Amino acid sequence: MPAEDDTTTVADLRREIAAFIRQRDWEQFHDPKNLAMAIATEAAELMEHFRWVRNEAAREMVRDPQTRQAVAEELADVMAFALSFANAAGIDVASALRAKMLKNAAKYPADQYRGRY
Repeated sequence: MPAEDDTTTVADLRREIAAFIRQRDWEQFHDPKNLAMAIATEAAELMEHFRWVRNEAAREMVRDPQTRQAVAEELADVMAFALSFANAAGIDVASALRAKMLKNAAKYPADQYRGRY
């Protein structure tokens, strides 16, 4: 499969998610509260794959094609609900992410936090 991240825009993904939801008449269920809960639920399902696994073992796990596929599906669920949330709330994802990264850069200057968490 070609790497689509280089050619697919956030707007493309948002339109795909919106069309999927519209075709099923799910807008009535996709309010900010329910979508926030859905994001958390799917994030928990993603985390479940790594529960009680040490860091290096987790890195190894995602190299296994079967595990990688399962994890990719959970990540896709998180992303789908996050994009649906952005649609429902009218949030420009790129602007929000860039603004937050500027805040993070000020809060965690690279020269002070390099190699530290």
